Amino acid sequence: MLSYQHAYHAGNAADVHKHALLAVALDYMAKKPKPLSYIETHAGRALYDLAGPEAAKTGEAAAGIGRMEGWFPDDHPYAQALDAARQLGGPQAYPGSPIVAATHLRDTDRLILAEKHPQEVAALKKAISWAEIHAADGPALALSLTPPEPRRGLILIDPSYEVKTEWTAIPDLVAKLRRKWPVGVVMLWYPLLESGAHLPLAAKLSEIGGEAVTSTVRFPPARPGHGMTGSGLWVANAPWGWKEAADALAARFASL
Repeated sequence: MLSYQHAYHAGNAADVHKHALLAVALDYMAKKPKPLSYIETHAGRALYDLAGPEAAKTGEAAAGIGRMEGWFPDDHPYAQALDAARQLGGPQAYPGSPIVAATHLRDTDRLILAEKHPQEVAALKKAISWAEIHAADGPALALSLTPPEPRRGLILIDPSYEVKTEWTAIPDLVAKLRRKWPVGVVMLWYPLLESGAHLPLAAKLSEIGGEAVTSTVRFPPARPGHGMTGSGLWVANAPWGWKEAADALAARFASL
């Protein structure tokens, strides 16, 4: 949806959950010598300014990374991505998932990003000029590219869910990707909503089966009336140690 702008939400509690565990997965995968492919269906602009008016308007970054950064020591893969973003954009920069991925990928790996919004595509090309950037529909591109070469890899599916059909279309996309790319790590993010609108999606995911784990965390609303009260990650073929890292992070969220 071209009206969605992640700059208003960058660095929120859901981003901390999602990006920390994405970083853990890619850090482990990159420790093995074989090259890998990283595909992202909803890339955004890659680099965000938390001192900008968008972040100030919602207060989500202040309630997210502003409150939670101390959870991550300097050698944590997520802390490394935060440092990389600040080297690129200054002390108030925040890494979108493309920067998280770029921090941990190597010269032998592929970074494939899809984004539909023209301004976000332009920002992507400026932030990560060496990536394979497609101004295209992410789900359609993912289906056309899988299985990728190299076949080993991870795909992140991270929609805004502002389009109502995404709630039903995304589980179908995940099922198709699992059939086309059974060895790939498939990571899907979804919000936990006070309204319960996410529950049918979560139920459909549970029906897909296979080697999948789910990490969910809850957090206070960033502001009065904000309907997102948690974050979910569904992961097929999760790398070794990922579930333990997810459980440890969930315990930190439980202390809020």
